[in-house]
Amino acid sequence: MQFSVLIPARLASTRLPDKPLADIAGLPMVVRVAQRAALAGAARVVVAADDPRILQACAAHGVQALLTRQDHPSGSDRLAEACTLLGLDGDDLVVNVQGDEPLIDPALVRRVAELLAERPDCVMSTAAHAIETDADFRNPNIVKTVIDAAGRALYFSRSPIPCWRDGPPGALPTQPAPLRHVGLYAYRAGFLRRFPQLPPAPLEGTEALEQLRVLWHGERIAVHVTLHAPGAGVDTPEDLARVRALLA
Repeated sequence: MQFSVLIPARLASTRLPDKPLADIAGLPMVVRVAQRAALAGAARVVVAADDPRILQACAAHGVQALLTRQDHPSGSDRLAEACTLLGLDGDDLVVNVQGDEPLIDPALVRRVAELLAERPDCVMSTAAHAIETDADFRNPNIVKTVIDAAGRALYFSRSPIPCWRDGPPGALPTQPAPLRHVGLYAYRAGFLRRFPQLPPAPLEGTEALEQLRVLWHGERIAVHVTLHAPGAGVDTPEDLARVRALLA
């Protein structure tokens, strides 16, 4: 099985300006992400950037990068352009690793790619893990998912799902355990290039979750349930300080 890893990297960030270039133990964050992703055994790892400064930082550390348009509304649109620039199409497998995940588990990256290769009934695959605390279950910033008997996503939500109607007040459901969605995706390149052309779904706008567009249009997403939560991403200066301390 061969797959490519594409890493969308956008310089503008309201909470952490110039985030892809943030120094983490001597390397720009986007370079650290690319190095972790390379350990998954991908045929190639490519950063899809919106600014020449990201390209320069990648080139200085031997990471392949290409320049994409600055006006893309989402990371998926940026990756669709990258697929075109790289000549990827049809059943070529592409894993989207976010550019702010310097602690991403290479084994998880590979497993998500393997899952999609095993599932011709699905156009995408992703990952999830069991939620262990009520605080996480109730947190709208933590996306939840529910899956069917074949391991395909039924829905994604910021609300606590599933609802345990007859359970003790405030208790976490146990059958099935609630799942936290991990924002790691594998796509068939042909679908990734088609995705930006699909009309946005009303549910997508309500929940602010782009993956709901896939389900809305009748496509399927396979979900790998991992036993371990992935390493923390970097969204804020506090997150950055935490990761710097871990990698110091």
